[in-house]
Amino acid sequence: MATEITLEVARYRPGVDSEPVMQSYQVPLREHWAILDGLTYVKDHLDGTLSFRWSCRMGICGSCGMTVNGEPQLSCATFLTDYAPGPIRVEPLHNFPVVRDLVVDIDDFMTKLPKVKPWVVREVQSPVEEGEYLQTPEELDEYQQFSMCINCMLCYSACPVYSLEPDFLGPAAIALAQRYNLDSRDEGADERRDVLSSPEGVWACTFVGECSAVCPKGVDPAGAIQRYKLTAATQSIKELLMPRISRRLNSRSQG
Repeated sequence: MATEITLEVARYRPGVDSEPVMQSYQVPLREHWAILDGLTYVKDHLDGTLSFRWSCRMGICGSCGMTVNGEPQLSCATFLTDYAPGPIRVEPLHNFPVVRDLVVDIDDFMTKLPKVKPWVVREVQSPVEEGEYLQTPEELDEYQQFSMCINCMLCYSACPVYSLEPDFLGPAAIALAQRYNLDSRDEGADERRDVLSSPEGVWACTFVGECSAVCPKGVDPAGAIQRYKLTAATQSIKELLMPRISRRLNSRSQG
């Protein structure tokens, strides 16, 4: 078995490169080394100028997302041996501006996320002395899958709609909105409705499903989007029919 593997890494240095260029590095091929370990070896031993994001190294923080051989991946959970004998092509996530090397600008997502109010909204906050807002296991099951999002941006990188329509709210933001809409403690669904039902919200999604395919936590953003489409359509039909029904009932009572 080979003792080394080649990483072909995208390099982009503002003020130096007019566009990204690929640079090859030989790194040790070790059984338990992830792509992130290989990149760390490059930075520590071969080229200290290489830039990339990472934090927890445990698939929790979501900061080390990269494109590995054309697929969005968490580099801490993607192993060198899975790509042997190589080479392994490592690039920044697609659909985002590149800041430097493998670091991308996620300001667009950070601007959109607060619009869906990803927190528990209450009309009246109960005093702390009254205790917690209790839930049953069944109520937790309603939204728990969507609560697993780690904001890694892999779904945005894979989404063909976001690639063509950058105003699209995006898979993770919508899934997080649905997480709170389904939370029995939350009362903010109406406040999120205008954003989610806008042309840049759920209706922009064409249900390709790539967001769910690449999600490392099994969140299923595509499922969240389709589920909210049904909710929004049902609400619209009710609003269309209810005034008519009310008018008929009123006319009958007056007759």
